[in-house]
Order: sequence, then C-alpha cells, then structure tokens
Amino acid sequence: MKKTVMISLLVSASLFAADYSSVIEKPNASKMIQKDLLAPAKTFTMPTGCITTDPKAIARGAFIFHNLNGGKAKGKLPQGLAKKQMEPGKTYMPGDKIPNKQYGNCVACHNIEGAKGAGNIGPDLTDYKNMFMATGVRNNQFVFQKIADPRIDNKNTHMTINLTTKLFTTKEICEITSYIVSEK
Repeated sequence: MKKTVMISLLVSASLFAADYSSVIEKPNASKMIQKDLLAPAKTFTMPTGCITTDPKAIARGAFIFHNLNGGKAKGKLPQGLAKKQMEPGKTYMPGDKIPNKQYGNCVACHNIEGAKGAGNIGPDLTDYKNMFMATGVRNNQFVFQKIADPRIDNKNTHMTINLTTKLFTTKEICEITSYIVSEK
C-alpha cells in the first residue's frame, strides 16, 4: 500500500513538474578549449632603443623581476609602476575593483644578484652580463625573445609566455631585459 501511494505521488509530481531543460546552461566545450589555447610561438624583434642604462627603467625591470603582483609587491614601487592595472578597453565605474598588476616573479625560478628566495629551476642569471653578454654567447635580442616568448627554441618550456599572452607590454620586457643585462 505504501509503495503504491509513493509511486502515485511520484507519477503525479512528474506530470506537473516544470521543464527546466531550456534554462540549463550547455556550454560549447570545443569553443572554450579553443579560447584557452595559447597562440603559436612567435618571434619578436626587439625595438630600437629597447635596452637602456636609465636607472629608472632598470629599477622598474628589477622590481618586476623580483615581485609577484601589485597587491603583494614588496617595497616601494619605482616611478612609473602601479599596484593596480586597468584592463585595456574596459570601462570602469566608480566602485569597480581594478585588478592588481601582475609582475614577473622571475625569482621563483631564476637566481640573480640580490634575489630573495631565488629559484633553481631556470638558468642562474647571476653575473649574466659578464658570463654571456661580454663573451658574445648571448645578445640583447636573445634575452628579449626569451622573456617575450621562450617557446621559439624550447617548445616545452615552463617559463611564462609574456608578450604573446600580453602578460607584459613591450616596454616592460625591455625594462626587464635591461635589468638582466645591466651591471649590478
């Protein structure tokens, strides 16, 4: 008897149940995957005047190299950097949250003079100018390309793809490059 009543109630409820199939989101997984794929590796030409000995530019490059992001950035920001970054093309209204500026955190993988918590995954960049630049083993274009899109000569790299993904601007990559190849 109880079983019959229960079945009757379930059948009655299902007859009057609303059809929610039209409101259930059914995303196109293929389109989502395509959107998330990285663009192919790209060769970048370092702009004229990219490498500089300007102490302010080198200070910005050093700051980007040694910090993770604006919200958690350590130390005083050099002139020309901000902790927040408006997204290009986005209109902000009063009260909108402006995202933190993403910096490099290069020291998570690379060691370099003055690094705190330097990593040992990527190449050691200590004394880079004397070991690689002065000997002609590397040049400024090589360093610029490695920061812009390192997949050109290592398709399996774990390094961030900075210019292709627009994580950094060309100017920021020039400043990081200037810092790496500078006398420290």
